[in-house]
Amino acid sequence: MTDAANAVAGAGVEAYPRIVATLIRVTGDWTLAEDCAQEALAAALERWPRDGVPANPGGWLMTTARNRALDVLRRASVERRKLRDLALLADPEPAPTEAEGDVVDDRLRLIFTCCHPALALEARVALTLRTVAGVPTTDIARAFLVTESTMTRRLTRAKTRIATAGIPYRVPAGPALVERLPGVLAVLYLLFTRGYDADGEPAFASEAIRLARLLDRLMPAQPEVAGLLALFLLHDSRRATRRDADGNLLTLAEQDRSRWDHAAIAEGRSLLARAGHGPYALQARIAACHATAPTAGATDWPAIAHWYDELVHLRPTPVIRLNRAVAHGFAYGPTAGLALLAEARAGGALDGYPPALAAEAELTARRGDPAGAAALFRAAADGVRSEPERRALLRRAAELAR
Repeated sequence: MTDAANAVAGAGVEAYPRIVATLIRVTGDWTLAEDCAQEALAAALERWPRDGVPANPGGWLMTTARNRALDVLRRASVERRKLRDLALLADPEPAPTEAEGDVVDDRLRLIFTCCHPALALEARVALTLRTVAGVPTTDIARAFLVTESTMTRRLTRAKTRIATAGIPYRVPAGPALVERLPGVLAVLYLLFTRGYDADGEPAFASEAIRLARLLDRLMPAQPEVAGLLALFLLHDSRRATRRDADGNLLTLAEQDRSRWDHAAIAEGRSLLARAGHGPYALQARIAACHATAPTAGATDWPAIAHWYDELVHLRPTPVIRLNRAVAHGFAYGPTAGLALLAEARAGGALDGYPPALAAEAELTARRGDPAGAAALFRAAADGVRSEPERRALLRRAAELAR
C-alpha cells in the first residue's frame, strides 16, 4: 500500500464517522451522508497519490464530502434553509465551546438516535457500529452470525424506521435519557471491544473512550456510565504492552507493568468511587484488581472471584460463568475452577468456544497435567480466527509440551 493510500486509510478511521454524523445532522438524509463520505474517500484515493497528502486530511475529506452533498442537494432543489445550513460548514471540524461541546457532539447525537427504543436492540447496535464507528457491514454481519445481504437489509430498515417514525436527531432529556442509556452503553461496550480485540482497530477503542467521557459529563449521576468509562480506561491502560516486538500477544503475567498507563489506571480507580455495583462497574472492579497488582503473583484472585460471584447474579451468561470459573480456579485451586467450568458448559452453550477450551487447558495445566493441557490449547487454537490469538495458544501448548 502506498503512503497516500495509508494516509487515506488512517484519516478515514477518524474522519468517516465525523463526516457521516455531521451531514446527517444537517441534511437529515442517512444515505446521502454515507454516500458522500464514501465518495470523499474514493476521491482521496484518486487525488492524494498525485497531488500529495493534504496538511489536514480529515478536513479535506469533510470539505469534499460537504461539497458533494451541496451539489446533490442543489440538484434536488432542497429548501434554502438546508442549503444555507450546509454552506456554514466551511470549517469542517469547528471547535465546540466549553458550554456546548459535551452536549452537541454530532456522534453522541447520532448514537442516541441510533439507540432509540423504536428500534430493536440488535438494530440499534448494528446501526451505530456501521454509522458512528464505520465498521464494515461484512464485519457486523459476522458478529451477528448473518449474511452481509441480510445485515444490509436490516440496516436499511432501521434507517427507514428512523425516518418514518420521525425519530429526532438529538440527545434526549429527562426520563427518555435514562430509558435510552442501556442501549447506548451496550453500543459503546461493543465499540470498545471491537477496538481492543487482538486484531481490532485501536481507533475504535479510542473513540469508545472519547464518547464515554462525553456521556459521563452529560450524565454524571449515572453510576453505570462511570463504571463503563472506568472499565475502558483500566483495560486500555495495558494497550502498549499487549504485544512483543514481533507482534505476539503477551499474557498479563508477561507484560511489563512499568509501561502500563498509570494515569489511566488512577483515573479509572477514581471513577469507581461513584460507579456503583452494576454490570459494567463490577467488570471495572475486576479490571482494577489486575491493574493495581504489582506483579501477576500478587493479583487478588479471591477479590476477583467475589466480584464475579456478584456479576453472575446480574448477568448469568455463559461467558461470565466461564470467566467466574477461571477466577475461582486461580483463587481456590484448579479443581474448584474445573467444577464451575463444567457447570458453565451445561446445556452446550460453550461447545466449540475456543476461550472455554483455553480456560480448561490453563486449569488442567495448574492441576498437573501438562500433556492434556497442551492438547486442549492446540484444540483452542484450531477454533480461533485471529492469527495473533492462534499463535499465542500454540506457544502456550509448546511451552507445556517441553
